[in-house]
Amino acid sequence: MKRNVFSAVAALLTCITAALFPDGLVAKTHKQAVAVRPGIEVLESMGFSCLKGKKVGLVTNPSGVDRNMRSTVDILFNAPGVELVALYGPEHGVRGNVYAGGKVSDTVDPATGLPVYSLYGATRKPTQAMLEGIDVMVYDIQDVGVRSYTFISTLGLVMEACSEMGIEVVVLDRPNPLGGNKVEGPYVKPGFFSFVSQYEIPYIYGLTVGELALMINSRGLNRGQLGDRKPSRCRLTVIPMEGWRRDMLYKDTGLSWVLPSPNIPSDEAALCYPAAGLCGELYGFMNIGIGYTLPFQVFGAEWIDAEKLKETLDSYRLPGVAFRTIYFTPFSGSSKGKLVKGVQYFFTDYEAASVTEVQFHVMQAVAHLYPDRGAFEVANGVGLFDKVCGSDYVRKTFGKRYRVSDILEYWRKDAESFRQISKKYYLYK
Repeated sequence: MKRNVFSAVAALLTCITAALFPDGLVAKTHKQAVAVRPGIEVLESMGFSCLKGKKVGLVTNPSGVDRNMRSTVDILFNAPGVELVALYGPEHGVRGNVYAGGKVSDTVDPATGLPVYSLYGATRKPTQAMLEGIDVMVYDIQDVGVRSYTFISTLGLVMEACSEMGIEVVVLDRPNPLGGNKVEGPYVKPGFFSFVSQYEIPYIYGLTVGELALMINSRGLNRGQLGDRKPSRCRLTVIPMEGWRRDMLYKDTGLSWVLPSPNIPSDEAALCYPAAGLCGELYGFMNIGIGYTLPFQVFGAEWIDAEKLKETLDSYRLPGVAFRTIYFTPFSGSSKGKLVKGVQYFFTDYEAASVTEVQFHVMQAVAHLYPDRGAFEVANGVGLFDKVCGSDYVRKTFGKRYRVSDILEYWRKDAESFRQISKKYYLYK
């Protein structure tokens, strides 16, 4: 009898929940997970046909794995008919043993005995000596979909070097954790191209790394900073994923997240990276969770009144974004061992959110509450901020009054045109 009553109550609650929450109780950030096969798994299912009988180089890091956590290094090293002869380490190294900004050195991979050449340090573009004897270069790294993330810059320089030596490039595609529809931010202006803004693309570009490779190769490698040089192109093959769609966030893929760099330990951190990363370049202004357990997911400082900051940000009614107060003590960095007060933010509807604009609203709120603590006045240098923004326009214009409305037109001006331009390179619907 009790079991029947409980069953009836449970059924009633299910009906009520379905009526009140037709999309479910989970915030609108992802759909039900499905199985996506990354490029390395598709390549293996093809019998490595495009690599057989060739001497192979590989650019990768710990994120280059299949769903069973087998490294692409080990898969190619043991693949029948494939001769893997050299490895190339981007920022953080092939095995991920170098922290952010640390120099990656030439070495030998202990697991395979292969030479490892550094592409983050004195040499960022492979030299002719590094590429000697290579027939095809494979690239397999998890991207985060943001222009300032250095792995795509490494990819472009590798493609350029390979084009000069007639070496084919094979990109093993992986999901864009931000999905394939989100595009935000302006293009890079002449004079501001750098290793953190290497391409004439928006800050969030809405392409997989394979699609981006197709685009920059088609338009000419390093377009925008060539001067009098003719744009170069390489022989490029992209091994697409199976099962990925443009409306997917990483949680939808069914794949486990393997951190591509130390401060992106989760796919949640990847979602938040473009919402706080620009602000994070203003050293000495605010703590964005680096040195704590929530990288790129908080905004705080020792002098902040957390409740007032939340109240001010709530008053902006930002679509798809919610804030809560937070108090934490970083275990590293300039605020190590000190109480930091501020807000943690959440995307309640990622599609509706203007992701990159969150940090500008935080800077506006801080300037309103603390007029003597403007972001650019407090920060210890602004050069890298300009580089990742792609110009000094944002700093110079926004810094006059700290009003987001002053830069919105500029910040949004290129997104729609790029969305139309980039469609021709789509590999997925």
